[in-house]
Amino acid sequence: MSSNNDSSNKFSSTRRKLLMGIAALPAVPLLASTGLFSTPAMAQAPATSAVNTTGLAVTDTEVTVGILHSVTGTMAISETGSVQAEKLAIDQINAMGGVLGRKIKFIQEDGASDWPTFAEKAKKLLVNDKVAAIMGCWTSASRKAVLPVVEQYNGMLYYPTFYEGLEQSKNVIYTGQEATQQILAGLDWVAKEKKSKTFYLIGSDYIWPRTSMKIARKHIEGHLKDSSVVGEEYFPLGHTQFNSVINKIKLKKPDVIYAAVVGGSNVAFYKQLKAAGIDLNKQTLLTISVTEDEIDGIGGENIAGAYSSMKYFQSLDNPNNKEFVAAFKKMWGEKTVIGDVTQAAYLGPWLWKMTVEKAGSFDVDKVSAASPGIEFNKAPEGYVKIHNNHHLWSKARIGLAQPDGQFKVVFETPDLIEPDPFPKGYQ
Repeated sequence: MSSNNDSSNKFSSTRRKLLMGIAALPAVPLLASTGLFSTPAMAQAPATSAVNTTGLAVTDTEVTVGILHSVTGTMAISETGSVQAEKLAIDQINAMGGVLGRKIKFIQEDGASDWPTFAEKAKKLLVNDKVAAIMGCWTSASRKAVLPVVEQYNGMLYYPTFYEGLEQSKNVIYTGQEATQQILAGLDWVAKEKKSKTFYLIGSDYIWPRTSMKIARKHIEGHLKDSSVVGEEYFPLGHTQFNSVINKIKLKKPDVIYAAVVGGSNVAFYKQLKAAGIDLNKQTLLTISVTEDEIDGIGGENIAGAYSSMKYFQSLDNPNNKEFVAAFKKMWGEKTVIGDVTQAAYLGPWLWKMTVEKAGSFDVDKVSAASPGIEFNKAPEGYVKIHNNHHLWSKARIGLAQPDGQFKVVFETPDLIEPDPFPKGYQ
């Protein structure tokens, strides 16, 4: 557990080093100036009795939130960026005067890539620490473990990861994409642009990949003309031996390898693809799980030529993103990279701040009710708005992995896609 009140050290190690044993993140001082936001004079804070009627950790000067991600275990390669982004957002908000005149204090817990641990730590944050909100989780398994806890104890979770959909809760704001915004849009693109007909599905073995592939199969077989799935396999989290399935892929010769391998397993998977002679500049691979964060461990030379379906890439060329990337690197080091979930995690504290101020209260029921319609014009992805179903309107984008570990954006939808977590015919 840590709080944001100490050293001036900057975290500058890459996630490749994280795989060799770095497990914890240092706290950093407040940013005096970020470039993204001006710093107005602090307004008179409303009385605590008026903005906190349910016994949350709110004082006249501070409000406490929780950060709950894996900084150890196989998922640390993916979740480290979320922790960094949330701390950056909190520091920027504090530099502006905080929320309702109160500086944000955080308590960080490690889910340790273990779903029961996530549930245990969520309960601790809500019951013992009485946090006003939790920024956390990455995998759907961790979210599913935490969901009944936040619902039972009436907490508020800001969940940053693209996911399978088929869920909605008054206690959760989903800041990543759901299936219609990522899976369906990506498959439509690859079918049109690459004239793809045959697909080999491969994923890690838990809720999100299996449900996502179920949705993908229905779309491939039911909506993409003359298309079929020629293989489908799953492997445990942390799995590192993919040679058998790679041999099957070479035998089947699919038009598209459709991948949802997560966490540290990606390092082995893409290195073994390359070692087996599969050239991703010739063999189309579309992933829904690899961002710049994972490539930092995989190595750009091992995944160059692959496509990724996300809503955000670090290379996005807009003023919001340029300032965000500069602020992120100033805080965490020039060698750090920023992926889709990292950006979505950054949105969480900001959306919570704006919603609390709209509601005029930290009370969870009031924050939940005030969430629909909240807009964030300074989002690095360009613009976000919370839908009535607590998901975000967002664009779909396709990026082409480059040898330097970044993505070249080759496609984006012209308009924001309305979130539809329960698409008809895909359940």
